Amino acid sequence: MVRATGTKLGGDRARTTLTVDLTGPARPHIFTLADPYRVIIDLPDVVFGTAPLAHEEKGLVSAYRYGLIAPRRSRIVIDTKEPVKAGHSFSEAVGGQPAKLVIDLAVTSRSAFLQDMQEKAPAELPPAPKVVADETDKRPVVVIDPGHGGIDTGAKGAGGEEEKNVVLGFAHTLAAKLNEAGRYRVVMTREDDSFIALADRVKIARENGARLFLSIHADSLADPFGVRGATVYTLSETASDAEAARLAEKENRADIIAGVNLTEEPDEVADILIDLARRETKVFSVRLANNLVGSARKAMRLNKNPQRSAGFLVLKAPDVPSVLLELGYMTNKEDLNLMQSQDWRDKAAAALAQAIDGFFGHPSTAGGGGGSSVN
Repeated sequence: MVRATGTKLGGDRARTTLTVDLTGPARPHIFTLADPYRVIIDLPDVVFGTAPLAHEEKGLVSAYRYGLIAPRRSRIVIDTKEPVKAGHSFSEAVGGQPAKLVIDLAVTSRSAFLQDMQEKAPAELPPAPKVVADETDKRPVVVIDPGHGGIDTGAKGAGGEEEKNVVLGFAHTLAAKLNEAGRYRVVMTREDDSFIALADRVKIARENGARLFLSIHADSLADPFGVRGATVYTLSETASDAEAARLAEKENRADIIAGVNLTEEPDEVADILIDLARRETKVFSVRLANNLVGSARKAMRLNKNPQRSAGFLVLKAPDVPSVLLELGYMTNKEDLNLMQSQDWRDKAAAALAQAIDGFFGHPSTAGGGGGSSVN
């Protein structure tokens, strides 16, 4: 397995190069995406080291990132300030120096960029993971969705802690708590450091006949001013407030961050039955959010406005009650310490499990709010 050990940007607004140091040869697959302008470099059988690689802004490049996009496939996504023509060269290791992959970016026109984009097809990502349904198992399916993953790290803490790891740890704890009760068949959209597109997360829930979808995240603010605590979000066309709108916009960029081609996303089916299903689902989603907030008060610090709504793409399954839970703020030291504490995770997961019990009509263990009639 080839490892990437360093990166370096050089050049100016006419021509910029990204140099990647490697321990061996690698054959890149390079393509481009527009709106926003991105150059995507897929590197099969290349892994990035655990030490952070430099990713400063320079020349034509406004930002870049790297990480796993699929098993045995890494990806570099370069955000460019204007249309570019991308080329590459490779040099073998010589005299103790690493092998080098050089990505060369030069200014071009938008029309030339779009033509090049059409000629170089994006590499296909593997299909969303499937969970084989057991038709004999009549327990309701609960889908837990740890946000982000792979190349999409999510928010970061002051010490470099990554949201994708924090929420995955909590999701495993919650799944174990729900499995312990034996009332549900629990499905996780990802169980490791994998990137899953937003549409695929929704698809996993629908294909498994989910009766509940819970997406787990952790927020960040550039200057939180002491803001902390958990918040539960439901779907709405109009955001409940500016903060909810900001968060939805950020979370909805996950596919762009990972270099996913959005032009082929299927349109929503405009059908009266779908609309009716959405209305019923929204009622159940709000009821679920009420339960979660009510029960979470026992074990979690809540945001001063703990129940909000906005247009989160990951909550758009028309027939699955769905909520997004922000556990706290990665940028708040107290919240981050709690989210990484197994004792806190156990208590918070137990409170959420009680809320889910209440949603499915198990009043003997419900921790907040009334049960629904969905069982």
